[in-house]
Amino acid sequence: MTSIRESKQLLAEEVFQHIGAKIVDGALEPGHRIRDVDVAEELHVSRTPVREALQRLERLGLVTMYPSRYTEVTTVTPEVVEQTLEFAGYQAGVAARMGIARMSPHEREELADLVDGMCAAIDDAEQLSEARWAVFSYLSDRSRNIQHQVLINDASMALFRNLRSWTLPEGDRERMLRIYRDFREAALRGDADDSERLARAMYYV
Repeated sequence: MTSIRESKQLLAEEVFQHIGAKIVDGALEPGHRIRDVDVAEELHVSRTPVREALQRLERLGLVTMYPSRYTEVTTVTPEVVEQTLEFAGYQAGVAARMGIARMSPHEREELADLVDGMCAAIDDAEQLSEARWAVFSYLSDRSRNIQHQVLINDASMALFRNLRSWTLPEGDRERMLRIYRDFREAALRGDADDSERLARAMYYV
């Protein structure tokens, strides 16, 4: 029985990743209607893991389910972006606070290289989104805190999708560059408190 249950959970996870990836990369655009029967036929699975995956995506805010009708991909509104920035900022701060204190000198140097990538991508919104996520993920992975890592892993699709098109406010380029560089220096010297403050500032928190 345990084996069967684990198999079903794995299947639902695969469906979740499949649909979620399509939403994140834009293959399923806002407003697109998803029918569980169509997904089940496409992936050659029953409708049960599809429904479980859609319910999970709804909890992340990526879709809205209309019972007995269809499921619709949500739109990234300015309010969604603002809320996601706030959530990401606080979580980045938490990850920095835990991670910087636990990283080896070599890991802090690797983090510094990732921050250099953010600085280099400052004028390209798409590249900056990728670079910012690389830093965020690295911090979370090095937090050495399972609960935090599970939370971020579950929220990663929504975080990336909602902030992918977000750009720095006009005229804020130089100030943000200073924040990135100050964060880099704080990380290299192992200053967890300052790293937390600056990680939040990257997301205007």
